[in-house]
Amino acid sequence: MFDPKKLLDDLLGSQVPGMGGTVRDKAGQATQLAKDNPLAAGALAAILLGTGTGRAIGGSALKLGGLAAVAGLAYKAYQNYQAGQPPTGSVPTQPELLPPPASTGFDPAEAPQGEAEFTLVLVRAMIAAARADGHVDDAERARIADRLRLSGMDEEAEAYLIDELRKPVDLDAIVGAAVTEAQRVEVYTASRLAIEPETRAERGYLDMLAGRLKLPDALVDHIEATVSEVKVPIATGAQAAPAPKSPW
Repeated sequence: MFDPKKLLDDLLGSQVPGMGGTVRDKAGQATQLAKDNPLAAGALAAILLGTGTGRAIGGSALKLGGLAAVAGLAYKAYQNYQAGQPPTGSVPTQPELLPPPASTGFDPAEAPQGEAEFTLVLVRAMIAAARADGHVDDAERARIADRLRLSGMDEEAEAYLIDELRKPVDLDAIVGAAVTEAQRVEVYTASRLAIEPETRAERGYLDMLAGRLKLPDALVDHIEATVSEVKVPIATGAQAAPAPKSPW
């Protein structure tokens, strides 16, 4: 069985191997690397979720790793919402993101269905969000499959991703798999991390997801603001390191 946590790390561009520079720089480097050489390790976010939005995850969220980052962002948004604070929106400096404390419901180790199983729920939620604008057609799935086969990723993980891209989006299953209030917040957070809602279809999907998850509008606003704090322009930081040209 493949490692669901590693797959989520790859999808979020977390802990990308083989690149120097600061953690903040790596967000832009990872996306540029995926553009120049989509066969490189750590480029799954760009391959599966697209690069047209011009933003990527940066700061301490990138360093923290996919599962802990989703949980930490969801917990932070929920705490701010519970405290009655106004959504902060985007800020010029990246705040330090910490994993959620134990016994809060947001600690991945406390997932009732098990950490690995809930990680796959988040992966499915991200893929569903990425497909909201309808750009993953048969031709795109074939291109993704070719790239994954050449990327050196685990065969089981590759097969899982291709299968998820082939199946119709099952929103009922995604929503139903979030069995606690904390997990409902995390599912929306992961979905929002996957895309920048620049089309009506993407914005409509996120609104529908929030409604199905029964998230109050004020809480959704906090999630949006918290996610925006860790999304940085691709051009931020040092110039991306030149990537080797693919023979394909």
